[in-house]
Amino acid sequence: MKIAVIGAGYVGLVSGACFSEFGHEVVCVDNDAAKVSSLCQGQVPIYEPGLVDLVAKNVADGRLRFSSDLGPTVSQVEAVFIAVGTPSSRRGNGYADLSYVYAAARELAPHLADYTVVVDKSTVPVGTARQVARIIREINPAADFDVASNPEFLREGAAIPDFMRPDRVVIGVDNQRAEAVLREIYKPLYLSETPVVVTSPETAELIKYAANAFLAVKISYINEMANICEAVGADVVALASAIGLDGRIGKKFLHPGPGYGGSCFPKDTIALLRTVQEYGVSARIVEAAVEVNAAQKARMVKKIREAVGGCEVGKTIGVLGLTFKPETDDMREAPSLTILPALIEKGARIIAHDPQGMQEAAKYLPPETEFADNPYQVCRGADALVLMTEWNQYRALDLKRVQSSMKTPVFIDLRNVYEPARLREMGFSYFGVGR
Repeated sequence: MKIAVIGAGYVGLVSGACFSEFGHEVVCVDNDAAKVSSLCQGQVPIYEPGLVDLVAKNVADGRLRFSSDLGPTVSQVEAVFIAVGTPSSRRGNGYADLSYVYAAARELAPHLADYTVVVDKSTVPVGTARQVARIIREINPAADFDVASNPEFLREGAAIPDFMRPDRVVIGVDNQRAEAVLREIYKPLYLSETPVVVTSPETAELIKYAANAFLAVKISYINEMANICEAVGADVVALASAIGLDGRIGKKFLHPGPGYGGSCFPKDTIALLRTVQEYGVSARIVEAAVEVNAAQKARMVKKIREAVGGCEVGKTIGVLGLTFKPETDDMREAPSLTILPALIEKGARIIAHDPQGMQEAAKYLPPETEFADNPYQVCRGADALVLMTEWNQYRALDLKRVQSSMKTPVFIDLRNVYEPARLREMGFSYFGVGR
């Protein structure tokens, strides 16, 4: 099939590359001419494992191309996926900013020719598909089209496997005609017996928010359990392992740490809360998860402060990892953006390393933040070492080298990567989360 993807950002680029890998002819359209030019030259603007090779392969095979000219592209395709950003509103009210979605709808509307399915791939609140349809009808009353919702469930760092081998595909449509088009697009997944859930557009839109909110609740729940463990002298790692073996609970997302971040959970939980308020209902569990997450980041500042003796003034603190999770350069809502500025404000010197995120982090962290070329430079003369993000290269550090480089061997493991007993035997003062 011939497909257009509007937006060559994280979701749009991954989706476009994967659709082309399915065998479809895909054009990714973006109004950023510089980005399109870079992509045409094989330069991928985001870090995602495997994406550079996947893009290059499908461009070479002629199934994937990039353009900044929407009109001719839309008139020749059978489906248009809107995959633009939906950040939190700049007004600070928590609502999703749908201006990019609506702008895309207005731009594509005049160019619809034969029957076309316009698909919301972006994460959008309930009712957005109806609004997109209204906009298109107002601009082009003669257009033969349907609007569908097809939310993405991509984990940064594992987006390509998630797209190629998904747990499910959710299709929100009003009729069988649109359903048939989307089933044809996802037909390559039928061989792997991927479940396809067909719903109304409203249900599909809510499924995305409900899924992310539930995972955010699990993270906040285990962080609260970690805090209880610290208070009573229990071990949250053993606790999480035990409850995770219950098939009704599951072990995923039961990893305590400094709180969730990224482009989805913080934004989507708040947007869901604004939606339920608008409709006059409540989501108290989600509200609690949001509150716990904010408190957890503040608690990590207190933990680091106490680990360095109760006052961070004049202390050098090495930091391993800045991004909100491994295998991404994404700094959106990363815990480090809350924790490190608070330490710097109180007089700490911060030296940090991240395998992929330092260039992006430098845009958001205080200018006093220093960056190191490798993990061991971070340790030199440090009064404490904080493991903030659990990149694989931090999981097997030469601990003797780390210890000998530090001024004071204080190891603050915010991801519980290392065994406390082992580090304490080596002479470290070890501080984990819930241990």
